[in-house]
Amino acid sequence: MVKKIGNHYDLEKRSERFFYRFFEILPGFLSWATLISVIILSWQWPLGVALFIIIFDLYWLAKIGYLSVHLIVSYCRIKKSLKIDWGKKCCRDFYHLIILPFYKEDLNVLRSTFDALIKSTYPLNKMFVVLALEERAGKQALKCAETIEQEFGSNFFKFLITRHPADISGELAGKGSNESWAGRQAKKLIDQLKLDYNKIICSVFDIDTCVHEQYFSCLTYNFQGQKNSHQYSYQPIAMYHNNLWDSPALMRVIAISNSFWQMMQQERPEKLCTFSSHSMSFKTVVEIGFWQENIVSEDSRIFFQCLFYFKGRYKVVPLFIPVYMDTVLCSSYWQSIKNQYKQQRRWAWGCENIPWVLYHSLKTKNMSWGIKLRHCFDQIEGFYSWATTSLIIFALGWLPVLLGGKSFNQTVLAFNLPKLTSWIMTLSMVGMIISAAISMLLLPEKPKRHKKYKFAFMLLQWFLLPITVTLFGSIPALEAQTRLMLGKYMGFFVTPKTRK
Repeated sequence: MVKKIGNHYDLEKRSERFFYRFFEILPGFLSWATLISVIILSWQWPLGVALFIIIFDLYWLAKIGYLSVHLIVSYCRIKKSLKIDWGKKCCRDFYHLIILPFYKEDLNVLRSTFDALIKSTYPLNKMFVVLALEERAGKQALKCAETIEQEFGSNFFKFLITRHPADISGELAGKGSNESWAGRQAKKLIDQLKLDYNKIICSVFDIDTCVHEQYFSCLTYNFQGQKNSHQYSYQPIAMYHNNLWDSPALMRVIAISNSFWQMMQQERPEKLCTFSSHSMSFKTVVEIGFWQENIVSEDSRIFFQCLFYFKGRYKVVPLFIPVYMDTVLCSSYWQSIKNQYKQQRRWAWGCENIPWVLYHSLKTKNMSWGIKLRHCFDQIEGFYSWATTSLIIFALGWLPVLLGGKSFNQTVLAFNLPKLTSWIMTLSMVGMIISAAISMLLLPEKPKRHKKYKFAFMLLQWFLLPITVTLFGSIPALEAQTRLMLGKYMGFFVTPKTRK
């Protein structure tokens, strides 16, 4: 039996504690073992490392091509999806429960979120909106919520303000505990109204999320089109467009890259997990006991909760329709950099799912081992690649030449290694060119306060990609895995939302 205590698990059996702790150590161990081995073997066995680096670079060159095709196809599917009148195709008998966790964000951020909601093509009298406050946010947050209720509340079927109490035993102060509290409060009202859970679709959005006007119509159509609609989550594509023109180039590249990764994953639904803003059956939310309250990565964990609850018969349906969110932007450039790093580290803390998935794969019976192994592998390989790939490609590729000694440096391989790696990296720029082109096609309308020449910077910014994937990719991922390995569990970092 597993008891949820604080940010971790208290397992009653010593053997189970040992295995869970071993699984926590595993991601960081694999990443550090790889990086340290490359350094040591570059000195002791430079020939082997040089061959490994070449094979590794070629593998990633092939993978870049593979993912670029998925990116292009995903872009085409988005453009096609946005041309469809989903309002005419969907049934309007469903209610939408919309939970918006709120901390200390500015009133203008909330207004833009609700402005987008009331422009929805789906009937507003079928929407039940919950503005989920944190009690620890103070009176100013409550005042903002009451202002929003006055301005927008009458547009919806129901509008509910909830206040998540501070310092509940066993909880982590974060989005998951707030969502669960809000969901349970909404359930009480739904029960009073005697609404059918089977007819309620629940969506959880970050407070800066501005939905596309057709989002709920598209969601409803996809929900009604599934044979077992309660055994699916529904994932839109997060595009960080709200303040894209105002944010620094470094943050723009990171934000757009995150969107592109999501787009590529949409084309591989067998690897897709829920991320950030997502939707699912309210009936299922109630059955599994709502979101887990003592973790950081509740957005992806909810998928695995459902996966094991339904014994592997649970999937994610990709929605090729965007929701718009904020890039990291602060009053100073340095603060933006720090907050961006913290946000990436929080996302990389999703590695906490690895021990959870491994542990429950061993404990869950009557579930296909093929499904278990696939998800275990995808989780381990994904976070391992996140922490190691860019470091191996950009930082460690020259080590055999630097540490291999005279005997190795006199070989033909040593002479050609820099040329081969440079050639492979040059070819891999095709992926960067494709990304730059699609980013220009997806750009939101330029605000009038920006000059036309800024379009040029939107293209040139992609030369920052090697920096972003290393300093804001591998490094925070490696830190997150190291913290998990050492038992230094992380709290929830709330990314400040700033608009100009």
